[in-house]
Amino acid sequence: MADSNSSSRHTRSVVWGVPFDHVTLEQSIDSIDDMIAGGEAGYVITANLNYAMLNRRNPDMHPITRDADLILADGQPIVWRSRLNKQPLPERVAGSEMIYKLAQRATQKGHGIYFMGGEPGVAAKCADRLSRLYPGLVIAGVESPPFRKLTDEEQAEQDVRIKKSGAKILLVAFGQPKGERWIHENYQRLGVPVCIQLGASFDFIAGTAKRAPMIWQKLGMEWAYRMMSDPKRLVPRYASNASFLVGAIVEDWRQLVIGWGLWPSPRQ
Repeated sequence: MADSNSSSRHTRSVVWGVPFDHVTLEQSIDSIDDMIAGGEAGYVITANLNYAMLNRRNPDMHPITRDADLILADGQPIVWRSRLNKQPLPERVAGSEMIYKLAQRATQKGHGIYFMGGEPGVAAKCADRLSRLYPGLVIAGVESPPFRKLTDEEQAEQDVRIKKSGAKILLVAFGQPKGERWIHENYQRLGVPVCIQLGASFDFIAGTAKRAPMIWQKLGMEWAYRMMSDPKRLVPRYASNASFLVGAIVEDWRQLVIGWGLWPSPRQ
């Protein structure tokens, strides 16, 4: 976590165990600018329903969540649930939208971006597409490492590439929670001011996957569109997410009713 800790300037709301920062998309980009200006190694989490589930079920995720400089609500159900809090989250901040704003701001500021992850060639296509959209964008590096754990020698070589690149932003597409775990394990050693796991964003930009139409996004049904586009991989994941969501809603309702005095408190 960067010493300047961007989250300390924002209100946070805990939704299903994850402390989300109260920021809009534009404010998140400003916060990332602040992290870069601070110069310390740090990272951002774009947390969706799947992340909340993983954080609840896997205690080893707790330090990852705790140490993040900025946690963004990348899921409409999270924003809807936050409305039960005294201070609801202002909006969904989708990583697949943020990456464009991030590239635009990086171009303006001259901040280099390092693209890492995805299937072979996807990171390169993503970087190329963004550089065409934002002429002058500094591509500090591009690589698609193997999905297996790197050997010590390979890791040392990768460290050198990233450090020598001078990147201010490291975008990782390793999937969830592999990406967040990798960042937490490596970010301090690498010294990059901003690391972010962005999941399918590389694929959306590269054209190897299609994002849901806006109406699906506004209805909070982007997950359903993605599931239909890749059922073999995503049906098991979203079935697990749905089970978690139902359980979380039931627990939220129970706590609400207890607050009304209509349900026996666990202490009674």
